[in-house]
Amino acid sequence: MTMITTQQLVYNDSQTDFVGSISYDSASAKMLPGVLVLPTFRGLTDFERGKALALAEFGYAALAVDMYGDGRYSNDPDEARAMMNELNADRDLLRRRIEAAHQALRSVKGVDPDRTAAIGFCFGGKCVLDLARAGADVRGVVSFHGVYDPPQTEQTDEIRASVLVLHGWDDPLNTPPQTVALAEELTRRKADWQIVSYGATGHGFTNPAANSPENGMMYNELTDRRSWRAMREFLSERIG
Repeated sequence: MTMITTQQLVYNDSQTDFVGSISYDSASAKMLPGVLVLPTFRGLTDFERGKALALAEFGYAALAVDMYGDGRYSNDPDEARAMMNELNADRDLLRRRIEAAHQALRSVKGVDPDRTAAIGFCFGGKCVLDLARAGADVRGVVSFHGVYDPPQTEQTDEIRASVLVLHGWDDPLNTPPQTVALAEELTRRKADWQIVSYGATGHGFTNPAANSPENGMMYNELTDRRSWRAMREFLSERIG
């Protein structure tokens, strides 16, 4: 019998307190593989909590991550974009915050610290790619309609984590040349990588609230299902 539990997880990076949300099977007697869920530019919302809950039902301990501190999020696009841009302007700070969340997840009782992965949506897709770029001890990362620009500081070390990029071919934030540039970066750094591009699909394809076709951002039910299935197979291979 499973007993899915969701609770707050408070942690810090020595400068800022963060309030994440962790879901897991509290009845399990086995060590659970852990998954970070990195949020869209709005911050930690019910969307990410829902993804963490779904992952818990598959047997993972999933931490929906607070990237802005003190549980901050915004439904106002301009306010959310301003919070995101603070981290976009300081990719070292962004990296430290993801790494703090990863350490918090690995420290949770019942989580196997040697079997962790990270998934992210939109801005969270950039976050998980940066986690892999930084050489974090994660077995795999999955970017859903992420953002691909690399940090300003050149990085040359091999990427140890396996990388799965789930990409809408018509995403205006990631044009075909930008997607090829990501593939070239991952190849140059000797990553084990996959990029799956979905036709007739733009940005935000996993989010039912995305409804801005004039800006290339629209929910796509079929691609949502296909990409989630691809993620499940990837996580099963990488962390069980």
